[in-house]
Amino acid sequence: FRPSPIEMPARRLNADWVLPVEGPPIRDGAVLVGEDGRILAVGPADAVPDSAAPVDHFPDAVLLPGLVNAHTHLELTGFEGLVLEEDFPAWIRQVRALKAERSAEDFLVAARRGLADCFAAGVTTVADTGDSGAVIQALHEVDGSGIAYLEVFGPHPADTERQLTEFRRRVERSRGFVTPRVRLGLSPHAPYSVSGPLYAAVARWAEAESLPLAVHIAESPAESSLLAEAAGPFAEMWRARGIPLPSLPGRTPIEWLESHGVLSERTLCIHAVQARASDLARLARHRSGVAHCPRANRRHGHGKAPLREMLDAGVRVGVGTDSVASVSPLDLLAEARSARNLGALNAEQALELCTVGAARAIGLELEIGTLAVGKWGDAAVLRLPAGVDEPALADSVLSCGPGDVVATFLAGREVWRV
Repeated sequence: FRPSPIEMPARRLNADWVLPVEGPPIRDGAVLVGEDGRILAVGPADAVPDSAAPVDHFPDAVLLPGLVNAHTHLELTGFEGLVLEEDFPAWIRQVRALKAERSAEDFLVAARRGLADCFAAGVTTVADTGDSGAVIQALHEVDGSGIAYLEVFGPHPADTERQLTEFRRRVERSRGFVTPRVRLGLSPHAPYSVSGPLYAAVARWAEAESLPLAVHIAESPAESSLLAEAAGPFAEMWRARGIPLPSLPGRTPIEWLESHGVLSERTLCIHAVQARASDLARLARHRSGVAHCPRANRRHGHGKAPLREMLDAGVRVGVGTDSVASVSPLDLLAEARSARNLGALNAEQALELCTVGAARAIGLELEIGTLAVGKWGDAAVLRLPAGVDEPALADSVLSCGPGDVVATFLAGREVWRV
């Protein structure tokens, strides 16, 4: 990454509390953001250098790093309450049918609204997957921050070359929206929607160009049954479409990814609910990240991801909201609270999952996720109850929701304020 070519006036942010995430909370703290959008100083207000920068003071509030959402589908904004199927394969079919009714402009309007909703919820960076190409354009338009993983589908091996050729065309169309803070990634969707040869081809392409990868994996029992036993509802769908079933003996979904060369430190594995201990060892060995979406997993009846075991194995994990077609409204701190309960975490550990932990999971921890000198000046300001002291600070922050967000800053630039 290079500093943004768009320079803004320097800005000083003061609050009753500053929570850098890596480092102790700072009472009556301040953050100074330079003209290039990078943090110049963090500390007690009387220790942060004075400057000619405008001062924004937030009483009864905490200033923390802008939240990092490790998995979104912002092009699906507007589908709240429309996707009602409980059976997961049927739910997927309903989402596909709704998407087929949208135009390119519809997707762009949805992506813009979804991104605005993120800012209003204190989220400054997203790792988004979608096939319309709308999200990377929406990010570009607002000088945003994130990775837009462009999806490819194609479960029949015979379609590999055709799908890959068309996918390359779509990727090339999106490259013009890349900026120092908006990255383009590739996303072979899932093992039930992408063939092994197509997975392998996309993985080779990503490695050759050092592009990030994201894949929905080990999400549902139906997916595991397809790959392990060539059985279950996805197998039935394949038979009906004349698609060759996986060969037996089968593999776990994560073993299947490894066999096709998909796992690497650039790979984000979305969900990983059905991961076994041996799968977690593979993820750790390849240094692949995981996007954990506990509320969506619960909504679809997938079960509980082995979050504590992931963290103990050294896997890089961040939380994500998934899409409004699964859970609405999108509330990243609610995801962190769910993860806390699932993994028996303390409040500080749970907050890391939507700040520096999520930044690590998507490979951006050197740029975002904490308030530190040299990182981007991304920050969220949350309203606090009166009289919060240091021992209760993290719990108080974790109990907040989108309605408690007072302001959001991206590289020192205000993108949301009540």
